[in-house]
Amino acid sequence: MSQLMILSMLIFFAVSVPVAVSIGLAALIGVGYEGMTWLVVAQQIYAALDKYPLVAVPFFILAGNLMEASGISERMVEFAKSVVGGVQGGLAISCVLTCMIFAAVAGSSVATTFAVGAILIPAMLKHGYPRPFAASLQATAAELGVIIPPSVPMILFAVSTDTSVGELFIAGIGPGILIAFGLMAYVWLYAKRHGYGKNDGAGRLPLGLSLRRAWLALFMPVIILGGIYGGIFTPTEASAVAVVYALVIGIFIYRRLDLKTLSQAFHRSVISTAVIMFIIANAGVFGFLLNRAGVPQALGDWLGMVFSDKTTFLLGMNVALFLIGMFIETSASIVVLAPLLLPVAMQFGVDPAHFGVIMVVNLALGMVTPPFGVNLFAACTVAQISLERIIRTLVPFVLVTFGCLMVITYVPSLSLFLKELVYG
Repeated sequence: MSQLMILSMLIFFAVSVPVAVSIGLAALIGVGYEGMTWLVVAQQIYAALDKYPLVAVPFFILAGNLMEASGISERMVEFAKSVVGGVQGGLAISCVLTCMIFAAVAGSSVATTFAVGAILIPAMLKHGYPRPFAASLQATAAELGVIIPPSVPMILFAVSTDTSVGELFIAGIGPGILIAFGLMAYVWLYAKRHGYGKNDGAGRLPLGLSLRRAWLALFMPVIILGGIYGGIFTPTEASAVAVVYALVIGIFIYRRLDLKTLSQAFHRSVISTAVIMFIIANAGVFGFLLNRAGVPQALGDWLGMVFSDKTTFLLGMNVALFLIGMFIETSASIVVLAPLLLPVAMQFGVDPAHFGVIMVVNLALGMVTPPFGVNLFAACTVAQISLERIIRTLVPFVLVTFGCLMVITYVPSLSLFLKELVYG
């Protein structure tokens, strides 16, 4: 039965059936093949969605869209430019820094791409940076949106594996900072080598002025993350706080949110949330059938025979997840694969939070690799360039991120240091 389901799902993928629909149809085939009552489908859909941490998903998505619409992201860009804009390549570096700050609230890489890219890609083009470079940089830097907490994929991993959301969030801080600095270093060297960005400091605001203009926006991540790890509210409650804060700032302080912009932000958020929830619902039925067929145990036994130690297991997982991320949407990959792979990883002595970070970073790479990288399509839309034209300039960014992934994988203290400090 499990072989029939997996084969059916792959066939649906091959004929371009949407991922969520492919998973759902494969699950229905499994239920029909086993002769089970169709009530099982409704029961498992309900069980998959009836999880309190999932409440955070629509709120964090909405918070990111409100930040974009209310001008919060614009002020973050101004602040980042005032900090690093004075060095050669500073405008491009400020793209990474802004994505890093924006990621500490939004939780979505696509939202980060549009919110930051809409401002910085035109600015980089105006300062003479090549269009393919600007699009590649924005697409790659935006993946920080799902690595630095809060992160929607991390919430999905936690829900799928009964792992602590708070532990996953804090484990993502060190890896996110490492990737950000790796990208900044590459951008600086690129600008030096090719002579770009010599006048990036022109027109930037003084640091004090930009800080005064942006301090309310910059205080948002402090409230969210400080509240979570200060024990004031849970990660799920923090998502609602983020929305309220963005609404108050956007309506009463910056006065950029009106009925039209609010309607657009809610519309985009509803669509994004519905897609994720539809995937989770279908994957819940699919996962139930795989568990019933004993697939997790069989997979664990097989991987135990293939990989002799923790080092080779992690290498194999990185290669497999990187390839999977190129073809399968991140949310679907997590809710289907995480419950299967985490027990095996724990058998090899891998901490659940560390493995969650490894999986999220791998699948975040899939967002910036063809043929189905959602960040690539978003960045190309903003930059008004075809996907084919940015492939060459994209490769170094992917290699830098993959190099950081290897460090994250084999230096677990990078992910676990803060977690052990906070949770013991």
